[in-house]
Amino acid sequence: MITIALPKGALLSDSIQLFQKIGLDFSAFLDPKNRQLQISDPTQTATALLVRATDVPVYVEYGQAQLGIVGYDLLLEKKPVVANLVDLKFGSCRMSVAVPKTSPYQRPVDLPPHGKVASKFVNCAKEYFRSLDLPVEIIPLYGSVELGPITGMSEAIVDLVSTGKTLRENGLIEIDTLFESTSRLIAHPLSYRLNLDNLNNWVEKVRTSVINQP
Repeated sequence: MITIALPKGALLSDSIQLFQKIGLDFSAFLDPKNRQLQISDPTQTATALLVRATDVPVYVEYGQAQLGIVGYDLLLEKKPVVANLVDLKFGSCRMSVAVPKTSPYQRPVDLPPHGKVASKFVNCAKEYFRSLDLPVEIIPLYGSVELGPITGMSEAIVDLVSTGKTLRENGLIEIDTLFESTSRLIAHPLSYRLNLDNLNNWVEKVRTSVINQP
């Protein structure tokens, strides 16, 4: 029986629909009355763990789950030792630099040397500004990052953007995109290489499902 780490939050519904298409039903996680964090599909073929999105690659890297679904943004931020196998095409968003609409800094390179940038994606932000050869201080925030420039704590933010509505409502605009992100199917490298529990068969079913989706 394989174990799959599913992410709580925005990716959960699409993740469950994906596995339903290949014969694994974990829809019990969508029941608001459900409090279980581990369930088996009705065929007793696989077990699913319901974990925070940031923890999915940890469970897979350490072998507690053979498969998982995680955003590409987290793979770049955390750099876990996992096999990145399939772009699942849902959960689309982008990692962006944003500043207040009234900011004099309309390009990232306009930011002052040693200026402050708030982000929960500290490593992605550091690599980006290093590529620009622009020394900045990255302030780690894990709540409402938009408050950084609103309160004057930072000149800019680096954060995930989907529709851009939250930025607009808080008077912020995007001035550059670091990368585009979608959800990915990841696997424990050794389990995948050795095809334990017929893991490759499930990976191919997922890949085929994604290719054939309308």
